[in-house]
Amino acid sequence: MPNVCVGKIHFPGDKQDAVGVKYRFYVESSAGWRGEFTPQDQRRFSDGDGYIMELEDGRQGECYIRKMVNRVITSVPPVYSYYFRGSGRLVKPTE
Repeated sequence: MPNVCVGKIHFPGDKQDAVGVKYRFYVESSAGWRGEFTPQDQRRFSDGDGYIMELEDGRQGECYIRKMVNRVITSVPPVYSYYFRGSGRLVKPTE
């Protein structure tokens, strides 16, 4: 079972509205990467929208997400888990 790490996810160009996430990779290669995440704040995401995923080690990449309908953390309101899928390499941003 892959390790759980902490990162962030946000819309491209909107780092101010980043949400902390706990994520787990299933596949990471030069051609693409995918896994699942759970937001640490009460936030809902739209299926199919593009986001930027920032990883624990500072790398980031563009990904698309989809809600996992069979994975809900019991709370009020409920917290959903999401699949993410990115293409290309994860890179550290140049500042």
